[in-house]
Amino acid sequence: MKTKDYHPENYQDLLAKYRKVKAKVLEVEGFDSSTRQNIAAGLEPHAGEWSKLHQAHLLKRTMFGVTTSDLQAIAGLSMDAAVDSLLIKGVAPDPPVNDYNDSADGIIDPEIEFGETWILSAHGGDFEGPRTISLKNWLVKNFINQSTSLEEKMIFFWHNLLPIQTWDVFYSKLCYQYFDMLRMNCFGNFKTLIRELTLNPAMLLYLNGTFNNKEAPDENYGRELQELFCIGKGPDAGFTESDVQAAARILTGWVIDWSKFYDSGELNVFFYPPYHDESTKEFSSFYGNKQIEGKSGDAGAEELDELLDMIFSNDETALYICRRLYKFFVYNDITSETEQNIIVPLAQTFRSGGYEIKPVLEQLLKSAHFHDSANHGALIKNPSEFLIGLWRTFGMSIESEDLNLLSDQHSSILWQMANMGLEVGDPPSVSGWPAYYQEPSFDKYWITTDTVTNRALLGDSMVYWGYWINSDLQIPANFIAFFKTLENPADPNLMLEEISLLLLGIQLDTTSMNNLKAILLSGQQTDSYWTIAWNQMLENPGDTEYEMVVLNRLRPTFQHLLQLGEAQLM
Repeated sequence: MKTKDYHPENYQDLLAKYRKVKAKVLEVEGFDSSTRQNIAAGLEPHAGEWSKLHQAHLLKRTMFGVTTSDLQAIAGLSMDAAVDSLLIKGVAPDPPVNDYNDSADGIIDPEIEFGETWILSAHGGDFEGPRTISLKNWLVKNFINQSTSLEEKMIFFWHNLLPIQTWDVFYSKLCYQYFDMLRMNCFGNFKTLIRELTLNPAMLLYLNGTFNNKEAPDENYGRELQELFCIGKGPDAGFTESDVQAAARILTGWVIDWSKFYDSGELNVFFYPPYHDESTKEFSSFYGNKQIEGKSGDAGAEELDELLDMIFSNDETALYICRRLYKFFVYNDITSETEQNIIVPLAQTFRSGGYEIKPVLEQLLKSAHFHDSANHGALIKNPSEFLIGLWRTFGMSIESEDLNLLSDQHSSILWQMANMGLEVGDPPSVSGWPAYYQEPSFDKYWITTDTVTNRALLGDSMVYWGYWINSDLQIPANFIAFFKTLENPADPNLMLEEISLLLLGIQLDTTSMNNLKAILLSGQQTDSYWTIAWNQMLENPGDTEYEMVVLNRLRPTFQHLLQLGEAQLM
């Protein structure tokens, strides 16, 4: 994805301008946690106003961007019904395919025909790189084409919390199976998800589980199972190094069967008793001094479930996951009041429901606390929420059956997000992206002088000349088609309110709205200046002169809108 070349003499001015944007983002009310300590609303069901502003807030937090059709999908629903509709799983997307064959570049996969899926194939050797990019393109495509559902956002949530790095695993079929596992369990049972994750081939490779045996216990997964996946590192997370070592010994013997790798590429997971440590494993007082008796033969596999039962019987597991859900969907700073009034009762719901995820999401997303106005526009969009949000809102995706063209589009989005700090499929570490755990910066991690400039350039690109998909194709935003989907495009006041709702999810203050309107009206004082221009364009379809009058007013208006600090928030 290219952007317009700026003249060097203008670059410093541009950089200075977007440093101001960065400052504006970080100064927006809500980032100072002291202003949020007295939110009275708790987990009781939201009974207040259910306006378009509240609907947009719900969609912003649960999807990648908001479209007019998304708003229409929940417009006639109650708040309860709207949340329920977002928690319905959609039809699983078709699997990724060979979209990378290109004779001009000398890339012709001998095993998989162009347009056919590789998810059942053997290891691709030199073609694992193109297949991995194909997988990433597929993830981007799913984000763009999501239905009005929380499903894709939950897959991202779990991938961040329970991550692998696809370039590190470097076996696209196994990485696909990992993401399919997340999809299957995204609203399901967390304990089931953790058990499947533990024995997932991609995870066994990523954290060395398949190399964990009684002669040389590998502590990687035993540590992350507790420290990152289930218990966390909070003030009450009291597991010890001896607990890590004991967990590692329990997990010895779970290995990948490589016998069919060179024939079919299959990597099945099984329990191999000779590698298992049969001694009794003793845990610390944090786990009630639990002892898991060592077992011999195939019975050694039962120790895994005993380990998970022990971890999930500890109250800290439910508390930790509820904190992560809260930070992702509501706000990143948890005060003592929030801990007691929100996290503790959420965790009670989680435990009493047998660690089912959906009831916790329902309780949180339907709560008065979630819908409190203090939480509107209080998080910085991550690069996927920002960029894919723009693509979805303006309907910029290519409608084509040309796989090469679609691959170019999705790769372009993929690498541009990577330039802003988020490469889909490859968080920087097993901890995920720092924005979701690194105190005290949290989501401010997304906003640096470099990344905010990239965001601003992408906004300018979309407004004026579009995005380069490849060397021959540039995709601009079709403002006229987009505006025709609005309820009141001819009324400058209502139109600006509607696009602010879609792009920002908050109500701009009067000064900001007046500034936008002044740009739209080219300094004129009467609203009819815009209304007449819009209606004349409609009355003269295909007349480029009338279209340019409209576009010449829309473009600087949108450029200014996307340069507001609020455009980086949700």
